[in-house]
Amino acid sequence: MTFHSGFACLVGRPNAGKSTLTNAMVGRKVAITSDRPQTTRRVLRGIINRPDGQLILVDTPGLHRPRTLLGERLNDQVRETWSSVDVVGLCIPADEAVGPGDRYIATELSFLRRKPIVAVVTKTDKVSKAVLAQRLTQVGALASEIGFEWSDVVPVSALTGSQVELLVGELIGQLPDGPVLFPDGDYSDAPIEIAVAELIREAALDGVEDELPHSIAVVVDEIEPREDRPADRPLTDVRASLFVERDSQKAIVIGKAGSRLKQVGTRARKEIEVLLGVPIYLDIRVKIAKDWQKDPKQLRRLGF
Repeated sequence: MTFHSGFACLVGRPNAGKSTLTNAMVGRKVAITSDRPQTTRRVLRGIINRPDGQLILVDTPGLHRPRTLLGERLNDQVRETWSSVDVVGLCIPADEAVGPGDRYIATELSFLRRKPIVAVVTKTDKVSKAVLAQRLTQVGALASEIGFEWSDVVPVSALTGSQVELLVGELIGQLPDGPVLFPDGDYSDAPIEIAVAELIREAALDGVEDELPHSIAVVVDEIEPREDRPADRPLTDVRASLFVERDSQKAIVIGKAGSRLKQVGTRARKEIEVLLGVPIYLDIRVKIAKDWQKDPKQLRRLGF
């Protein structure tokens, strides 16, 4: 049997379902999800192993019209990623009409010569068969209008799993022949500090409104097993800094008498314990980094 290996990325406008689909394809959580647009800020890789190939799936931030330096850098990440992978999947949600954002991204992708581009119609569980048929027609017409051809069009539902395996097979089939690139059993190559920081940010995003989601950033300061614990009762200390841009935002994140920050910590701790495989003590400190999304020095400090 010919073995294929290589990289594919999922791209699309914000909230197109890329991260949820990434998790469904990998079979476990590698990317945080939220109903907030522009949740994804990191280029995260999930590893999918099949008998006929190994697919390294790259989840990217949503391509959008940037209003900050952070937005510009996230868009640059997306373009750098799709230029370097073997195949690109453009995610277009079935529950929304094909719009200018989809057309803009598809037009940019059309300039990637000799690179397979798969149209991935996401969130099919949210629409009727009639609406899905209409959306598939629109997606097919989109490529014709721009002047290129999709290598395939695959409708999927990450929620129900419908045709997720079909999409995995299609992407693997588009990869070049090659060896195993990551050890069998690995599911992500993200540094543990990044993965933990993302889980804390995901918990902090739950329930916040207005501009606050975009102002939250998390840096893990320490992950250290506690030395004085018996072998049968390990405990790992995780200390993190949660940054916002203004005093008013800090008050919202902390909540009355610390109630909201406690909720964030409780939710994040459960996810981090699953990730690390040990009980943890989680200490989150809320700090202010004024207008960090627009400040090059602070962006570098926060890892962007």
